[in-house]
Amino acid sequence: MSDSTYLDWPFFEPRHRELARALDAWATEHIAQDHGHDVDAECKALVKRLGQGGWLRHAVAGTAHGGASDVIDTRAICLIRETLGRHSGLADFAFAMQGLGTGAISLAGSDEQKAHYLPRVARGEAIAAFALSEPDAGSDVAAMACTARIEGDHYVLDGEKTWISNGGIADQYVVFARTGEAAGARGISAFIVDAGTPGFEIAERIQVMAPHPLARLCFDQCRISASRRIGAPGEGFKIAMRSLDVFRTSVAAAALGFARRALDEALHRATTRSMFKGKLADFQITQTKLAQMATTIDSAALLTYRAAWQRDQGQGVTKEAAMAKLAATEGAQQVIDAAVQMWGGLGVVSEQPVERLYREIRALRIYEGATEVQQLIIGRELLREWPARQAA
Repeated sequence: MSDSTYLDWPFFEPRHRELARALDAWATEHIAQDHGHDVDAECKALVKRLGQGGWLRHAVAGTAHGGASDVIDTRAICLIRETLGRHSGLADFAFAMQGLGTGAISLAGSDEQKAHYLPRVARGEAIAAFALSEPDAGSDVAAMACTARIEGDHYVLDGEKTWISNGGIADQYVVFARTGEAAGARGISAFIVDAGTPGFEIAERIQVMAPHPLARLCFDQCRISASRRIGAPGEGFKIAMRSLDVFRTSVAAAALGFARRALDEALHRATTRSMFKGKLADFQITQTKLAQMATTIDSAALLTYRAAWQRDQGQGVTKEAAMAKLAATEGAQQVIDAAVQMWGGLGVVSEQPVERLYREIRALRIYEGATEVQQLIIGRELLREWPARQAA
């Protein structure tokens, strides 16, 4: 069992500690360590299971719409993702996308939109997706080319989205498109597009190294009611960034879950692997590596739960969330690589726990803001804060 003493840190309230321990017990019973080859079916089953277990209630906001609370509890989201990540990367993915896929609705949706979409997502009866990235607009969101033009009481969407998680299995997609109120990021709006809407199709399913449902979406004269716009025209970029601010910290938490599982696997290997008339753990080089792994994890965890706590206190966390994601994802890559090395030949055998973790962690250093983007965010925020600090 993973070390859980971090739950005693002052970032958490009793309800958070109870949540983490209850989920760990539930996941041990309900989530298989090995997944089948039908990733779509397994992901759908996990969403349903998480909904029935009551865990998806934490992914949406508003008790009137099935949420666990009226605002998203960032620490709860992070603890859930860390715990699920330790048990199953696909289970973490299934939970996270229910939150990110409805984050814009929770944060800026109308009462009608919330009532229509959130309860089914919270129950695991509908699957959500977040469609922001494009072939030439990933980190550079302002380069978005997908358009939505107003025609009477409808919008008509044209363009593509790619790298869309849950693409092909989602029931609804939050789609960001250029509506032209202003240049750059200020001329983007957010919309809800239901699967099966005429003019909307799944153009391509994308296969990646750690299997997850991913797709390229195509919109060709896709007409949707103006009532499906989220927030005011031109506010889509702000809505997208607010959604990512919530869930970027939770990406760090998922990386922590992967890293803690890798450390557990390394400790198991070190204490059971016979070598040169002793155990692998007897060698100082092994002890040094384990020390580095544990220190990396705790350092990232402190940054992650600082950012989560600050956001729950109503503070801005743009810099802190970027620091957390940077440290946790890069650190987890190092920890998992060390665990693979410690397992030797078995570490690269397909479907071994450390081999799965090695494939799972790589994408976290890219999505929801690549490592290089996080560095730019941190540097920009430091420079922005400097004049005020000098004047103080």
